[in-house]
Amino acid sequence: MIDLHGDGFHVAVTAYINEKPVRMILDTGASRTVFDSNRLERFVSQPDFQPNEQPSTGLGTNDMPSNFFNLETFQLGDLVIKNYLTLAIDMVHINETYEMLNFPLIDGVVGGDLLEKHRAGIDYSSKILTLFYRKSRRAKQEKI
Repeated sequence: MIDLHGDGFHVAVTAYINEKPVRMILDTGASRTVFDSNRLERFVSQPDFQPNEQPSTGLGTNDMPSNFFNLETFQLGDLVIKNYLTLAIDMVHINETYEMLNFPLIDGVVGGDLLEKHRAGIDYSSKILTLFYRKSRRAKQEKI
């Protein structure tokens, strides 16, 4: 839990891109899971970006450029997604704010697409994220 100095909080999780740890923020209000295009090359060598023709909204604008790209593997807890088609956006303004607040930088946002698909449950008091997925009929829990 990242306390925004009395102005709310963000929930941070560790995920993995191609088995390398990344710091992500859970955002139930974000429609899509996105990654910071400025930090992506730390995890993906030469990502093959394809322009997203549909305007992206959020983060204070309604015309944010975004690019599709494919991740070989994305892992959140025990959930592993192979050949994950997702989006990259410029998140420099978020990381500049995090840097000013002396918070660790983030690599992306886990959005509603994954949270809804995997029927996410967030227990804020115990800091547990629960995801459901096909490999098991039971939920998998991840400490957040």
